[in-house]
Amino acid sequence: QVQLVESGGGLVQPGGSLRLSCTASGFALDYYAIGWFRQVPGKEREGVSCISSSDGTTHYADSMKGRFAISKDNAKSTVYLQMTSLKPEDTAIYYCAADPYGSSCLEPYGMDYWGKGTLVTVSS
Repeated sequence: QVQLVESGGGLVQPGGSLRLSCTASGFALDYYAIGWFRQVPGKEREGVSCISSSDGTTHYADSMKGRFAISKDNAKSTVYLQMTSLKPEDTAIYYCAADPYGSSCLEPYGMDYWGKGTLVTVSS
């Protein structure tokens, strides 16, 4: 019933931009903290950016501040991640995740629902 589906991944050159989308179904997006996480094979999954359910506050990992921007459209049940100034180090599988009533939402273990991910490759 609960489903998160990511899209928008692909190959982009360093310095380029990309917008990821996550469409949610089976739950009301406005009552959930929702965000983006990424993982490189062999490394721990890390939080990228998220939106708290309580007040809509956005959060970003330090390495993404100034380059990534998260937004959501509750009516469309969609969350976006606009990525700019992409670096090869940003190459990873990006996941969308949600947590009921979540506020501190950059911790992967705190999220209940996950999408299957979309691959972002930054290379020249």
